Amino acid sequence: MPETKTGYMTPEAKRRLVNRINRAAGHLQAIKKMIEEDRCADDVLIQLAATRSAVGQIAAKILEEHLTDCMTTCMPGSPEQIAERVSKAVATVLKNS
Repeated sequence: MPETKTGYMTPEAKRRLVNRINRAAGHLQAIKKMIEEDRCADDVLIQLAATRSAVGQIAAKILEEHLTDCMTTCMPGSPEQIAERVSKAVATVLKNS
């Protein structure tokens, strides 16, 4: 996929998303440590659920707050191509949630 320039996010919006990503990464690090320490499966599963939720919230925020702006500023192609890209992205997020 060709790389496109963005610029639709404010610095504050980027900061909030990066903070959410850092929290999700922290959850993943905790899971890794728990597995290395042979922690109980129920503890690991609870942490996995928290991670899944954190990643889902990142996707929801991008869908809710940034997709429309991205469509008008950085997605190349005709309106039909843009609609197809958006549809595919939304379907992928919904399928994996």
